[in-house]
Amino acid sequence: MDQVRENLFEGHNRPRNPGAPLDPAWFESVGVNTSAVERRAETLATRRSVKKEYQAAWLVKALTCIDLTTLAGDDTPERVRRLCAKARRPLSDDLLVALGMVDAPPTVGAVCLYPTMVAPAVRALEGSGIPVASVATGFPAGLTPIKQRLEEIRYAVGEGAREIDIVITRAHVLGRDWTALFDEVAAMREACGPAHLKAILGTGDLKTLRNVYAASIVAMQAGADFIKTSTGREEVNATLPVSLVMVRALRDYRERTGVDIGFKPAGGLRAARDALAWLILMKEELGLPWMQSELFRIGASGLVTDIERQLDHYAAGRYSAAHRHAMA
Repeated sequence: MDQVRENLFEGHNRPRNPGAPLDPAWFESVGVNTSAVERRAETLATRRSVKKEYQAAWLVKALTCIDLTTLAGDDTPERVRRLCAKARRPLSDDLLVALGMVDAPPTVGAVCLYPTMVAPAVRALEGSGIPVASVATGFPAGLTPIKQRLEEIRYAVGEGAREIDIVITRAHVLGRDWTALFDEVAAMREACGPAHLKAILGTGDLKTLRNVYAASIVAMQAGADFIKTSTGREEVNATLPVSLVMVRALRDYRERTGVDIGFKPAGGLRAARDALAWLILMKEELGLPWMQSELFRIGASGLVTDIERQLDHYAAGRYSAAHRHAMA
């Protein structure tokens, strides 16, 4: 029983990434053809058409992969409780009836907050099975001293966070100091204890797709359980070309180690069609396991409203009034 509890705490019964020794040979000889990557990315949403009941099913799947997030300076325990209530029941009761999902209502993949808001979220989500994720390590810049960054991780885990979204030092990538990057992520992995580590690469700051690929591999070698595109605060956040390079890195890592690593695009995904595009990417590049919340998350809380709006349109045949599903 103790082992079962430990596995549940570790996150969705998936084993941790044991990592691998730092080996730049895994990525230094790998070239990235930017034009080819962009062409492939452009065709993802056009080659596969998902319509009618199939589209509704894919949108529900996307909903279950969302990290419902609040990272505002004026967050309060009460706001967190409301967010957790939405996480438990993201779709309205009448829509669940229309979709035939009353007996198995979907929930989101996780709730993501600052470390000081973890404890209220853990209490609000008790018994739901929804993990609490916390950003840490000087989010979003990641430029606070390493001792403070590690203490922030330990604090969030102590409060009950089962997932930690860390931020790498982009300067290590830009200076190609792979040893420093590896050691940093490995230390953060150790500080996480049983909680899963999601490494935010800040891809909009990394300048080239080769840097994105290299940073992805090093983070996984250092023990990251997920790699994530962005904090959502960069000038350029998740894009399909960057995501394609990162999922190819996931595939290459699996071929070398046999270990499955998760992926999380964040920032810039606002419409239901964006969720479909990224699900198509995961399906075509990695297969069905990466369409599940254990290996795929979406960092885009505003997406929930548009998914509910589109599902309401599918069920009723018309879009709901603006006061029911207000769009920003």
